Amino acid sequence: MPKAQRKAQMLDIAEQVFAERGYLAASMDEIAERVGVSKPMLYEYFGSKEGLLIGCIHRARTELLDRTQQAISGASTPEEILRLGLLAFFEFIGEHKQAWALLRQEAAVTVPSAVEEIEGIRRQQTDLIAAVIGSFDTDIDVIEAEAFAEIVVGSTERLALWCERRPEVGPALATTYVMEVVWRGVANRLTG
Repeated sequence: MPKAQRKAQMLDIAEQVFAERGYLAASMDEIAERVGVSKPMLYEYFGSKEGLLIGCIHRARTELLDRTQQAISGASTPEEILRLGLLAFFEFIGEHKQAWALLRQEAAVTVPSAVEEIEGIRRQQTDLIAAVIGSFDTDIDVIEAEAFAEIVVGSTERLALWCERRPEVGPALATTYVMEVVWRGVANRLTG
């Protein structure tokens, strides 16, 4: 198997085990066994259990940013950008339930570099949202744009957790709920 494909397979299985058991209870032995490789091979690719966790989180972070950027690339209004970006987020977590489970268990993750990587996901999303807001209102204060972005990301994460208990609420409806509450404040600032 080519190295890139083997690495992706290792990340898939590790993500699954971390999501099922949590980082502390997951073992490199179990991950290696499920992948069908030796434990030393896991260490060769990732250096440590922590490195494997960081690899899983980094992959999710990269995929989420790519999805969000692709979703908003053709949008022309702030409302359309926010709606398409939110929809991309909710679709991503719906399609990547194991990665989302891993990210939402951050309180149980005690590895400082993994916590930083998880926070990095939030920062990349808030930076993107703040930049979009700033591009439509060049007079907006940087701090205010960042505050709006933090509100969007925080409310979206909480709604995503709620959606886990409400499987009948899909990505489109979740996006509508956030837009109904959050867009009014953003629109008022951009047009006021």
